[in-house]
Amino acid sequence: MKIKIIGIGSYIPNLEVKNTDFDKHIFLNEDGTPFGYPNEVVIKKFKGITGIENRRYAEPQYNASDLAFFAAEKAIANAAIDAETLDYIIIAHNFGDVKPGTTQSDILPSLATRVKNKLGIKNPKCVAYDIIFGCPGWIEGVLQANAFIKSGMAKRVMVIGAETLSRVVDDHDRDSMIYSDGAGASILEASTDEAGLLAYESATFATDEANYLFFGKSYNKDLDPDTKYIKMYGRKIYEFALSNVPCAMKSCLDKSGIGIDEVKKILIHQANEKMDEAIIERFYKLYDKTAPKDIMPMSIHDLGNSSVATVPTLYDLILQGKVEGHEINKGDVLIFASVGAGMNINAFVYRY
Repeated sequence: MKIKIIGIGSYIPNLEVKNTDFDKHIFLNEDGTPFGYPNEVVIKKFKGITGIENRRYAEPQYNASDLAFFAAEKAIANAAIDAETLDYIIIAHNFGDVKPGTTQSDILPSLATRVKNKLGIKNPKCVAYDIIFGCPGWIEGVLQANAFIKSGMAKRVMVIGAETLSRVVDDHDRDSMIYSDGAGASILEASTDEAGLLAYESATFATDEANYLFFGKSYNKDLDPDTKYIKMYGRKIYEFALSNVPCAMKSCLDKSGIGIDEVKKILIHQANEKMDEAIIERFYKLYDKTAPKDIMPMSIHDLGNSSVATVPTLYDLILQGKVEGHEINKGDVLIFASVGAGMNINAFVYRY
């Protein structure tokens, strides 16, 4: 038995924030000292490394659970199903609902429960719960759906990734420019044809890597040190990803029995353009191959890094024909992959 995605949907917030909107920010070093060069240089270097030009922020009246609900409605419509037939709703996030102007996380009740409520699902046997797995959360939710369906515990599962990272960033940290908001939702059930999930890989590295992403105080020493923001050791994450993600992808592909030349697209977490390109190059080098030119579609240039939402959103946009130069056709083999806080890595091979 294989499982396949029968419905997909995403919500991209309307508030567009350009790189130039950071012109007046006061960026500081970790020790609180000012940079030795102007913001124009900071922004230019940032774009050169990440590829990000724009990002989207959630409208102030919406929280992560709202974005998840909007994406869920689209996925349900795309799948043409009755929401009452869902056996599970799994929502991946990392910070819950965070209201504008605060960094306090609200996860009571769970975001999955809130989405079930907003959808008006009355079936008590539709089990709703959240997972926290860093940026690979949506993929991990798909793997859990795979286990539920294969074991007979479920017939139909919704998996959503939703985040409002813009509300947990330190405005004085240049890394704040990376993050964005959004949601992507998918509906999965058993496959009745050749399409579906063929193999997967998942791992947590929690020794020295455990705190590569963390909640820390602002670089502005005048602010309350007990108020925490998302922080990361970018160089360490970059090195970790390049050392481990290509190997995980290879292990996954080898288990699937699919040859590297059959892979049509790789949908990787939109974290950093240079890092993603380097991961793909190293992956193909493991097979003594050169990465094909159009193997890796990207959405990070205009949408930024919305954590758990990047991969399902990218998949949705490609299927809608909204990613220039990229399409997915019946029978195509895809690799979905992600890396993030934990440090967690996962991937799955999928035939469309």
